[in-house]
Amino acid sequence: MKAKDKHINYIEFKAKDLEEIKKFYETSFDWNFTDYGPTYVAFSNSGIEGGFEKTNNEIENGALAILYHSSLDTIKNKIVESGDEISKDIFSFPGGRRFHFKDPSGNELGVWSDQ
Repeated sequence: MKAKDKHINYIEFKAKDLEEIKKFYETSFDWNFTDYGPTYVAFSNSGIEGGFEKTNNEIENGALAILYHSSLDTIKNKIVESGDEISKDIFSFPGGRRFHFKDPSGNELGVWSDQ
């Protein structure tokens, strides 16, 4: 299915142990996994695609909803113009680019693009 602008397209969680988390979700829910180096694993066959990022920090809010937009610069400018905070500037990753922002309540979300 093609990603749509302004729709939640991906969800990302934090995890202390990637092998343990993969085993749990494979065994319990039949999810599939793709490793992207030692600190990231993507999952599929879950209803929505997502991933787990390895962390050694305390996990307070371990979920990051990620929206899609075909033009990162356009949506980033809209967010900045509305007075909201960019918490992590645009960066590249295998498959595209993304940034993180905080909404008026302080919730952190991401926006990604394959362009």
